[in-house]
Amino acid sequence: MNSKGSDSNMSNTVSILGCRRQHDANHAMCVGTSSDLASLFECPVCFDYVLPPIIQCQSGHLVCSNCRPKLTCCSTCRGPLGNIRNLAMEKVAETVTFPCRYQMNGCPMMMLHTEKPEHEDVCEFRPYHCPCPGASCKWAGSLDQVMAHLNQSHKTITTLQGEDIVFLATDINLAGAVDWVMMQSCFGHHFMLVLEKQEIDGRQHFFAIVQLIGSRKQAEHFTYRLELNGHRRRLTWEAVPRSIHEGIASAIINSDCLVFDSNIAQLFADNKNLGINVTIGTV
Repeated sequence: MNSKGSDSNMSNTVSILGCRRQHDANHAMCVGTSSDLASLFECPVCFDYVLPPIIQCQSGHLVCSNCRPKLTCCSTCRGPLGNIRNLAMEKVAETVTFPCRYQMNGCPMMMLHTEKPEHEDVCEFRPYHCPCPGASCKWAGSLDQVMAHLNQSHKTITTLQGEDIVFLATDINLAGAVDWVMMQSCFGHHFMLVLEKQEIDGRQHFFAIVQLIGSRKQAEHFTYRLELNGHRRRLTWEAVPRSIHEGIASAIINSDCLVFDSNIAQLFADNKNLGINVTIGTV
């Protein structure tokens, strides 16, 4: 009796393992099939993907929407580009999962084409751009290259150590749009402090913000406090730092930072210089 029961259990075990192997094989086949299908949508010019709406040349060749305006003829057959929708390929594209365009940078995500734009806009593997505000610097690279770029190409930026520092903006009465920038190093990370002056509706406005030289996920582990203090007055702003991946433009547009006008600036200024107390904390 025990022998039969043991044989029955072994048979069930083998059967279960067989099902698992079959499932794994089917899963691998599905992944491979999806990848093979995605390759059919590769643009022959830039090797990105041709996504709906899909336009073909008269011979049926495809090219992506970014490359198409730059071409005068089909890059494959040299025939007229035409304006023919390939509805069959559009239908197939609805079921195919595509890799993120930053796959070569390390992004493992696979998604439907309708999900690609939103994901790629915030993808952590997207190249980082130079975080210096107002500069014409066009540098872009990986996160671990940002500080090396700043140290080499923007040597005038001062770096202070510690979680509590004073960011001193000199000569705040300078005319026109002006940016003051300083680096703060603490908790094993680097933060960029920015004070930007803009003229809006004929009035001067100041925008102060802190951004982390790091990813959005890393930024969520920190807080910062900006404080104007003097002459028995105090103005404070507390928030989570922005990642340099996000930049500061949208924060300034939405006033999601410390905002004050020139009249308030003069209340705290000392001999045309404005000191902002900056405190970085961890969550």
